[in-house]
Amino acid sequence: MFKRILIANRGEIALRVIRACRELDIEPVCVFSEEDRDAEYLKQVDRTFCIGPASPGESYLRSDRIIAAAELAAAKEPSLATDAIHPGYGFLAENAQFADQCRECNIEFIGPSAEAMRQLGDKATARTIAKKAKVTTVPGSDGVLEDDDQAFQLAQKIGYPVMVKASAGGGGRGLRIARSKEELERTLAQARQEAMIAFKNDALYLEKFIENPRHVEVQILADTHGKVVHLFERDCTIQRRYQKLIEESPSPGIDSRTRADLCKAAVRLTRVAGYTSAGTFEFVVDAKGKPYFIEANTRIQVEHPVTEMITGIDLIRAQILIAAGEKLPFTQRDIHQNGVAIECRINAEDPANGFRPCAGVIEKFRPCGGFGVRVDTHVYDGYRVSPRYDSLLGKLIVHRPTRTEAIACMRRCLDEFVVDPIKTTIPLYKEIFRHEEFISGKFDTGFVAHNFPS
Repeated sequence: MFKRILIANRGEIALRVIRACRELDIEPVCVFSEEDRDAEYLKQVDRTFCIGPASPGESYLRSDRIIAAAELAAAKEPSLATDAIHPGYGFLAENAQFADQCRECNIEFIGPSAEAMRQLGDKATARTIAKKAKVTTVPGSDGVLEDDDQAFQLAQKIGYPVMVKASAGGGGRGLRIARSKEELERTLAQARQEAMIAFKNDALYLEKFIENPRHVEVQILADTHGKVVHLFERDCTIQRRYQKLIEESPSPGIDSRTRADLCKAAVRLTRVAGYTSAGTFEFVVDAKGKPYFIEANTRIQVEHPVTEMITGIDLIRAQILIAAGEKLPFTQRDIHQNGVAIECRINAEDPANGFRPCAGVIEKFRPCGGFGVRVDTHVYDGYRVSPRYDSLLGKLIVHRPTRTEAIACMRRCLDEFVVDPIKTTIPLYKEIFRHEEFISGKFDTGFVAHNFPS
């Protein structure tokens, strides 16, 4: 087992990994930017290293400074080297080059191999792997588009509307929908520009746009001894502009047969890709209940607590054990979907003003509590929300025997939760959890746009 792990991230996920390390009797080491120097979670560790100014490009995205911090931590105590780096999510979590750099320096990267990350992280290549695994994909290009003419010909063949995606994309960036050839021409240029800015890679691929689907993802774990298990699905249909807002498990919009098909498909994809660690495979399910694989996430996800609540399995702990070469201590038969868990992302954004990010000082922070309630957050009274980082303040998760009870619990929690004076997504969630369409479970990815157009 590892003795020391450096956490190459900040905020809520950094604190989450710190806690997992403590429970495993592993020393956590943190890096921080100048802006995060006074963060409360840094007080939970004995060693911290400043890696640069507030800008992510000069701190949390500087792999050389992060690895240097890991080596410096070891230099201060030669008998205790830094065994591994946990990247969290975002920043360098899906950067194959960073994974290679860590391992070249004899520091284990807590995640998949760089090769698996490259294959599944590239959406075009992931589609090829899916076909090899006999998993249905959305009709589209076999690889990246060579030029605009190829896109026009393919769109004509599969029919409009079509979706243009950045091959290296994520989080809705570099993604555009076109409903005609004229619109596709504009869309290709816009998507390339956005992809180059966001990912330094303007490669695009094209696929049929599935109208009003559900969005469902399957969580997997795979160790280095050949064992692969799924931990059922999470429904992430409630979103805006491809950014997830609410996740729940089980999905209220699929039947047991579709659930089984999705989970088996995720396991096949994992095996064909030679993937190890925690990962997620995402699918869209059309109006007729047919699922299509769309992409993979080669990291722990923001929404992992939903899976932890319904299965009782600590995913961060599992990631660490797998990276240390240990076998998963359970089989597929040991994993059960118990009750219903729902998560809301509490973001410092103003839903009434186009989800505009809200920076500033939080004077009063009063998270909710109670039976079956979990709040993962790094925020406190006096915390300053930075405009330079993601707007996530925390995650509110509830767990109850039934969906009706979970919704009632979430309503109560949202009424209790106080964040002042910063605007947050809480008021929107209060409306959603009282909306008849959401309560019925019969909604699609257009729910927010259709019901809350402002």
